[in-house]
Amino acid sequence: MISVEQAFSSDGPLSAAIASFRPREQQREMALRIAAAISERRALVVEAGTGTGKTYAYLVPALLSGGKVIVSTGTRTLQDQLFNRDLPTVRGALKVPASIALLKGRANYVCPYHLERNARDGRFQTPQDAADLRVIARFAQTTRSGDKAECTGVREDSGAWIAATSTRDNCLGQDCPNVKECFVMAARRAAMDADVVVVNHHLFFADVMLRDEGLGELLPACDAVIFDEAHQLPETASLFFGESISSAQLLELARDTRAETLAGAADCRDLIDATRRLEKGARDLRLAIGAEPGRFSLAQLAEREAFVPALDELEAELARFGEVLETQAERSEGLANCLRRCEEVVERLERWRAPGPDQFIRWVEVFAQSATLNATPLHVSTVFRRQLEAQPRAWIFTSATLAVGSDCRHYCGELGLNMLEPEVETAVWGSPFDYGEQAVLYAPQEMPDPNHPAYVEAVVRVSLPLLIASRGRAFVLCTSLRAMRRIHELLGEGLARAGVELPLLLQGEGSRTELLDRFRSLGNAVLVASQSFWEGVDVPGDALSLVVIDKLPFAPPDDPVLAARVEHLQKTGRNPFMHYQLPRAVINMKQGAGRLIRSEADRGLLCVCDPRMIAKPYGKIVWRSLPPMRRTRVEAEAVAFLHTL
Repeated sequence: MISVEQAFSSDGPLSAAIASFRPREQQREMALRIAAAISERRALVVEAGTGTGKTYAYLVPALLSGGKVIVSTGTRTLQDQLFNRDLPTVRGALKVPASIALLKGRANYVCPYHLERNARDGRFQTPQDAADLRVIARFAQTTRSGDKAECTGVREDSGAWIAATSTRDNCLGQDCPNVKECFVMAARRAAMDADVVVVNHHLFFADVMLRDEGLGELLPACDAVIFDEAHQLPETASLFFGESISSAQLLELARDTRAETLAGAADCRDLIDATRRLEKGARDLRLAIGAEPGRFSLAQLAEREAFVPALDELEAELARFGEVLETQAERSEGLANCLRRCEEVVERLERWRAPGPDQFIRWVEVFAQSATLNATPLHVSTVFRRQLEAQPRAWIFTSATLAVGSDCRHYCGELGLNMLEPEVETAVWGSPFDYGEQAVLYAPQEMPDPNHPAYVEAVVRVSLPLLIASRGRAFVLCTSLRAMRRIHELLGEGLARAGVELPLLLQGEGSRTELLDRFRSLGNAVLVASQSFWEGVDVPGDALSLVVIDKLPFAPPDDPVLAARVEHLQKTGRNPFMHYQLPRAVINMKQGAGRLIRSEADRGLLCVCDPRMIAKPYGKIVWRSLPPMRRTRVEAEAVAFLHTL
């Protein structure tokens, strides 16, 4: 069999089979380190700068290892790209007989059981949802995978998908009468037999940590787990190591119970009425908070007089709902499952309301139409380390943004990797791109403090001449939705005054995929966006030549999870800013800056408006962690560079 070294040589199989392949020393070294870690079943943390080719650097040793490998990515989009493009390409070049499989969470597969029941119920919020469900029903008759990503005739955010898919809560598992037609079970069987299985972080944690079926069975048999986009793991782990109860979850329970009642206990009018009352209680809880979308601590919510009474009433309504449901549960598997879900929600709500251990942070996240009660662990390192130590296998963590400077200690500490035996290895490879020639970092002068009332206006004043010079082709990345909307409004006014016509796009006007497609096709657009576009967005070429960042991406100080972790660090005698807030901001900053240069041919300007990057002592840590671009503080020089692009 061919070696990893040979695979990446100038006359090797990758070069022969892939027209765009170019040997890169960083890529070869990274692949060799990963191959050694897989062989020796060790943990390895790798930062590889943009352009290193980290996907091939881990796929080659994974395919050549001869063992079973799980690859976990940050998003379903990256999953599809790996499974449909990258893995077949590398496997074909290496000519290895490895089998591959794609495994997603239940909500990504059509559920014949719920599709049939909800189509029969026939109650939809809009006529479009009803039409979409008919399209999904036709798709279910012809698809082999059942993967909703293949049903292109229905939007990903269509309300019909809720009626056509299952969740961990409402899946009947082996008791389902449609189990032989189940697309989820088929995908899991394929994953059990495959050599390389592609999952995403949410599925990994949901299945393994909640001991669900699927990865819980796959993991014992695997020799290596590779996390791509590994910088997302601390946040994802926090989500799944905790507990949550959402008003949307309760609405779903009521809806599913009503469908099961109509199918198996249609004569029980009391249960239908109980589902309506539960829906009202869930909606009343959201109305009682009465706030704009955001994250709130228990102390903040205690100041809202209606919150606790609404929570009391919801808890009482759940109890009454459970009593009625219990009288009908034996009439069908579906109703029995709804009763189990109701009992689990009651237990979780009781735990959330009871004074809990200091290791959990209780808080509420509010959305436009719903609210979620969360219990988040203070830190995830101990729990995550237990997973790593459970069985000997290789654990590979890779991303373009894991280090502060060249130091991965913050990342390793968050996940408990620094406590492993043997000690975790780390490696950092910079980008092969010539940033000194390809890019300029511009820090404008005379910017006010970011907390100044006129700061947003100053950001727009700095941005306008740059946008005009770059002829659009720009991202304006903001650290809050409020700033994003205001900057979009002011940029529109400023461009109109200057008599310059540029397409001005705003996050939220469509899905992320739709906005990116429009941005690429227009060729001269300006996209004003927030957190969703700071990472995982790839626009190589001339369509993106300017990235403006309004502020250093520190988490809001009143965020309930951040505030609790800061307080904990202070109690233990550590500096929360240097140990937690700054490293996280640096990693986020590197993600945002990474949107600019995506290929050897790209050129562009990064403008960071925040004066703290220059004025504060810690600012040096920020800009030294960015790629080694040429730097300027002079607007005329920035504008002149953009005119050359």
